[in-house]
Amino acid sequence: MNTAELLVRCLENEGVEYVFGLPGEENLHVLQALKQSSIQFITTRHEQGAAFMADVYGRLTGKAGVCLSTLGPGATNLMTGVADANLDRAPLVAITGQVGTDRMHIESHQYLDLVAMFAPVTKWNTQIVRPSNTAEIVRKAFKLAQSEKPGAVHIDLPENIAAMKVDSKPLRTDTRERVYASFQSIERAAAAISQAQNPLILVGNGAIRAHASEALTEFATTLNIPVANTFMGKGVIPYTHRLALWTVGLQQRDYISCGFDNTDLVIAVGYDLIEYSPKRWNPLGDIPIVHINMTPAEVDSSYIPMAEVVGDISDSLAEILRRSDRNGKPEPYAVHLRDEILSDYEEHANDAGFPIKPQKLIYDLRQVMGPEDIVISDVGAHKMWIARHYHCDCPNTCIISNGFAAMGIAIPGAIAAKLVAPDRKVVAVTGDGGFMMNNQELETALRAKTPFVTIIFNDGGYGLIEWKQINHFGESAFVHFTNPDFVRLAESMGVKGYRVESSTDFVPILKEALSQDVPAVIDCPVDYRENLRFSQKAGDLSCEI
Repeated sequence: MNTAELLVRCLENEGVEYVFGLPGEENLHVLQALKQSSIQFITTRHEQGAAFMADVYGRLTGKAGVCLSTLGPGATNLMTGVADANLDRAPLVAITGQVGTDRMHIESHQYLDLVAMFAPVTKWNTQIVRPSNTAEIVRKAFKLAQSEKPGAVHIDLPENIAAMKVDSKPLRTDTRERVYASFQSIERAAAAISQAQNPLILVGNGAIRAHASEALTEFATTLNIPVANTFMGKGVIPYTHRLALWTVGLQQRDYISCGFDNTDLVIAVGYDLIEYSPKRWNPLGDIPIVHINMTPAEVDSSYIPMAEVVGDISDSLAEILRRSDRNGKPEPYAVHLRDEILSDYEEHANDAGFPIKPQKLIYDLRQVMGPEDIVISDVGAHKMWIARHYHCDCPNTCIISNGFAAMGIAIPGAIAAKLVAPDRKVVAVTGDGGFMMNNQELETALRAKTPFVTIIFNDGGYGLIEWKQINHFGESAFVHFTNPDFVRLAESMGVKGYRVESSTDFVPILKEALSQDVPAVIDCPVDYRENLRFSQKAGDLSCEI
């Protein structure tokens, strides 16, 4: 057995189902070992797509997604998706091929110090230089990738080491024990919650990773405390719940901003500062905070908790609930915001304008998708509207790249989502800019038999940047481009192509596209004049008690 074969046996031992990547000279031995493995290798068309697939696989399953590249340009292409996984707290293991150790001390074709390069975008990374250390390195990589806070790790395998003989075997995997918060911290949190007049829960992605949806919903319902979620916390509490105030995280003020303006206690559950900076909702650092999470709070002058409850989130919520008394307390101010939020959401339900307003598109998408179906959002102006208007009944049914916010994630991410959940509808929502970054992976989707629908919000430009430019300078620059015929492009790749030509077209086209047994692309012109209208509306927003 050589080192590459041992590496693959270790991946099998970790329960790896898929490896996403591209073949290359320096990973030949790994590919040959995978050929004899139970692991399915998904050949992608770009290493960035491979990393995004591993990224979304990790977010949806909690198990590390694995991506593979060769050295040099293959590894640099991989890096964006690795960084995205790391900042979005998705467990991922990246494996790169490398020149032989006998070539590293001289100028060598395609050689880069990949351990140094990946250091800023991973939790941990290393190079295998002794075949006998392979099992330890792989076990450590998966343990770190999947431990709180999850993230990306990187293993670099030189080609001469990959070919060396080794007599070893995978290490036994361990199970993570639940860790419970101290009673002192629970008592402090319960006292603060009992005394608050206008508490507000801010829930983040950590609550989804901890499978704390049921506990959070019971906690909020029993104590009558309204809940706002981050972009990555959608679905922790059903969006139809009377206490659900939907999503916070836009860089502009919105109705939920009034809730933060008037709260006297924020209960942050599974919240990560990278999801939405506390300087935006607590700029003076004067709002009292209760921190409930699996890890201690990060240090930030706008986020200094008065009580820090560190341990299993569901257990912490149950124990705090047992000790909290809110009998006789008035209904928190933020509960009354829901009527305004609902009214705003329903405003464009019957809008017949064309090009279609983004609010209308997303409203109609929500009506077609089931409660457990999955939407993967790319990055761009549409992401802001998805964040604000696409609401979820269940966790992990709307995946948004938010920590690193990398364009091009939607189509590769949808492939991973369909592999994880083949019986659910999957829709990738992207702008025309993001679509052109990784649309080549539609061929991968066709080959991998992962039918999903891609909706292109087509405005002929980088709409989010234009929105910001006009807000800042009153004019835009360098953001417009021309597009190919997306329908013909889709059809040339063997997938279905559709074009929306009126507001009444979208729903029937979407339903037909979702019924196909191959991937489908819907080209939909969008009216992004709504971006500036929203900015004006946000600027005029006032909060009255």
